[in-house]
Amino acid sequence: MRDIFTLSGVLSGAVKLGKLTDNPIRRVDKPRIDRRPKIRYLDEPEEARLRAALNARDAEMREARKPANVWRQGRQYELLPSLPHFGDHLTPAVLLSMNTGLRRGELLALRWDCIDFKRQMLTVEGGTAKSRQTRHVCLNEEATRVLNCWRDQANGGKRVFETRTSFKSAWVKLLKRAEIAKFRWHDLRHHLASRLVQAGVPLNTVRDLLGHSSVAMSLRYAHLAPDQRREAVAKLNVKPLLALTMRLQWNQGSHSDFLSH
Repeated sequence: MRDIFTLSGVLSGAVKLGKLTDNPIRRVDKPRIDRRPKIRYLDEPEEARLRAALNARDAEMREARKPANVWRQGRQYELLPSLPHFGDHLTPAVLLSMNTGLRRGELLALRWDCIDFKRQMLTVEGGTAKSRQTRHVCLNEEATRVLNCWRDQANGGKRVFETRTSFKSAWVKLLKRAEIAKFRWHDLRHHLASRLVQAGVPLNTVRDLLGHSSVAMSLRYAHLAPDQRREAVAKLNVKPLLALTMRLQWNQGSHSDFLSH
């Protein structure tokens, strides 16, 4: 399905450049897309296990650093830097994603000068955003604390996460350790949106925070805010006014017949 749309876009570009006279994919019947697929997000036990796995991983990496530096010191090698907060970039990257909904590409491109610690806000620049639109994301207390700790530990590069990898191998191992199945990195965005909607945040605000081009993209989370729907169907429990009026009329008529006899 995605391949069809991708190919169609390429051929449309070729038509605009004059390389083709027509885009044949336009005449192909495209399958209908489920605009509200099932959303994968972490339940409370899963989130607790994920956080515990991150903490355990960081602790193991810190402990492993001590004998490594003892070995290096004995050979007069340069010592490895200490790990005061995290084992590496994985924990701050995961926690920041869980609290901001940044896409993986946006996360990897994020620079320190795009973070305003005083106002507790970060800027996703249009050049790195999927929508190509700049957006500003507010930072909550956990995201701010994580970024402050990571800035204290990082080596002072321009980007927040100076890594050439995309966390894939470490992420797979982390999920296995936390006993979490069928959960992609991108699902961290769904996890944030789900938590927001369940907390009563309006869908338009969720759209703005996640950088969706339209509120239609955010409607996939609408079912996670069931209170309004419950209130709506609960109104059917109230007896209809017409039925109540007819009952009163019948009771009054019966009472009059009884008195006439």
